[in-house]
Amino acid sequence: MLGGMEALAERLSHLDSHLQGSIRVVAFYDTLMRRRVDLPALARASAGLASCVAGIRLHGTGEVIRFAPDGQPAPAAPVPVAPALAAGAESASGTASITLDEEEIGTVWLERPGPPGPLDDILLDRLALAAAAVVERYGPARTTMADPALVELAVSADSDDASRARALRLLGFPADQPVRVAAVRSRLPLDRLGALVCPARPVKAAALADVGVILAGTIDPAAFPAGVRAGVGAAAGPHRSWQQARTALRFTTAREPVVHHDGLGALALLAGIPRDVARENTDVAAIGRLAGNPEDLDTLDAYCAAGSLRRAADLLHLHHSSVARRLQHIGSALGFDVSQPTGLTRATLALTTWRLLGD
Repeated sequence: MLGGMEALAERLSHLDSHLQGSIRVVAFYDTLMRRRVDLPALARASAGLASCVAGIRLHGTGEVIRFAPDGQPAPAAPVPVAPALAAGAESASGTASITLDEEEIGTVWLERPGPPGPLDDILLDRLALAAAAVVERYGPARTTMADPALVELAVSADSDDASRARALRLLGFPADQPVRVAAVRSRLPLDRLGALVCPARPVKAAALADVGVILAGTIDPAAFPAGVRAGVGAAAGPHRSWQQARTALRFTTAREPVVHHDGLGALALLAGIPRDVARENTDVAAIGRLAGNPEDLDTLDAYCAAGSLRRAADLLHLHHSSVARRLQHIGSALGFDVSQPTGLTRATLALTTWRLLGD
């Protein structure tokens, strides 16, 4: 009997110790919330309390915040090697989801070298609750780069309305405001482009395959710097605007590197022509043969863009008689007179369609 009482007393002693520790953890995070800390301060304090690396990741930005127990940012972790560590931790000993309005918006974790500590579960729970409160108070991080998966969810035509609305909210876009989309190809970092074309927030950017995506409340097409190819969508809905932006990007040229979908008008219909039908067209095939002479192709491009011989000569910095001779040669190669209104229309449509084949 005595041995049983001693065992019970020992278990109660451990329970009481665990309860006291849990209360201290709760009080610790309550104090942090009263001090209105941000996410880095929250991760730093959690690492000190847990005596191991603590991390926070928000799905909306993809940024990983990791601090060591000494209060310094933890060294960069290598690329995760297991799905369970996809939050960005090298060796997470415990994780918890950050939930806001019944939606998972991120993850918190501890990187304890040994087995989880007795208070790790409650520490992670309070850390996740605190992180959700910080996000609710301050909103998504004010960074232009975003999680590509979240951006793809926002612009995909396959997403349902609820998923798209959730993705936009996590990206920081108000529900009652339109979202425009630009499709870009550029050597400049996407965050720099986003800040240029939409200096007033919100604006987010990510790379999807070989195309950059910029989402913003408004986009100024004139603000794209030299060397950037960009198609700008016109629709207020991000999925329709993304489709329009990709179409407009196909129409960009060195002479016209930024194209707004609204400016295409009926030309946008050319993007829907099947490739095999376009290739078999006599005029398009003739343009393909003409492309073997870059000088002729550049002359025709300038003439189609200018709409007149003299304006084309100004663009090419040539005398109009020289341009006239070139156009006569080009007309012979194409099989119709490009100096006539009908010939100019045929040449413009054929040249545009030929370019779309090589987009």
